[in-house]
Amino acid sequence: MAKNKFKLKHHINYIGVGLFLVITSVMMFMGVLNRSTANLITQIAYSIILAVSLNLVVGFLGELSLGHAGFMCVGSYLGCFFAKYMFAFTDSKLLVLIVSMLVGGLVAAVFGFIIGLPALRLKGDYLAIVTLAFGEIVRTIFKNLDTFGGALGLSTKKYGSELFIIALIVVLIMLFVMQNLIRSKHGRAITAIRDNEIAARAMGINVTFYKLLVFVVSAFFAGIAGVIYGHYATPVLYSFFSYNYSIEILVMVVLGGMGSITGSIIAATLITYINFVLTTNLSGDLAALKFLIYAIILIAMIIFNNAPALNPVKERLGDYKNKVLNKITGLLIKKKYDPSQVVDDHAAWHRIPSKIKMDALLSLDITDKNNQNGGDKK
Repeated sequence: MAKNKFKLKHHINYIGVGLFLVITSVMMFMGVLNRSTANLITQIAYSIILAVSLNLVVGFLGELSLGHAGFMCVGSYLGCFFAKYMFAFTDSKLLVLIVSMLVGGLVAAVFGFIIGLPALRLKGDYLAIVTLAFGEIVRTIFKNLDTFGGALGLSTKKYGSELFIIALIVVLIMLFVMQNLIRSKHGRAITAIRDNEIAARAMGINVTFYKLLVFVVSAFFAGIAGVIYGHYATPVLYSFFSYNYSIEILVMVVLGGMGSITGSIIAATLITYINFVLTTNLSGDLAALKFLIYAIILIAMIIFNNAPALNPVKERLGDYKNKVLNKITGLLIKKKYDPSQVVDDHAAWHRIPSKIKMDALLSLDITDKNNQNGGDKK
């Protein structure tokens, strides 16, 4: 029978985000979706972009980066600054948003290339220090530049409640790029560098090219997320892109699982929702409890992922997930029997020449020679 190449696990992210986009869009046009929920969805969207793009560096390449908020900062400031001047030539908010996202992403990609150069020689804690310093230097520069508003921040024009629709479409585009990159030969080369860089070099993989590629792609989408944030919140403040926010993005990656795009989506959604609820309901000194909750969740997930005693539980959850996916796949795709696709088995027994017929009774002579000679001789 013909082999069906559709695999639900390869499309589950598209289906989930696409359904969520359709449902929320219908709710908005019906007037059911309030502004607070729309703002939350926008936050979730750019958080997913940040988490998945950082997972490309940390999870798939295996390099520790603590400056992802710095790339977001560069894209947000420069992209939104360019958008302010575009409004002098056009009144289309959609056109301004799209062009500013491209500008912010490209500028952030340039900085990603610059940061990727030290990654060719630095590893582990040393690379983490460089990326951390980059993030702090960038936001300090924007803080002291009056052109970008200085300490008061860069004033931008808010897009409106419908911004979450554009943000979710960007998420779908980002997922398409990331998943096709990871499943291609380039993705296999990237994971080979993560597993053993020396062996990857020995096999002829261009390590320099792929490290720079990963940092450029990751920074590009971080810059786009920064532009979305700049059209969501005004003014754009340097204090938002702090070291703590880079750690928060890293927590999303760790909680979702290193090298898991689906996990990054789920973790980014949960953490953003928790942050939104805590920020809304907690005020004053109680707002600091959200960091405690982050720490507790992170510790619990690390214990769950690394404790040998919990391996049976993880195996059961994995089996249950596979059963659910197989059942859903069976409901979505019903395999039909097509006699024309049946190919005769050229290896059938009646086609293979043999000296012995398969229905013949075979026997072995196991008679004891001593018994034939009259018994055992002692």
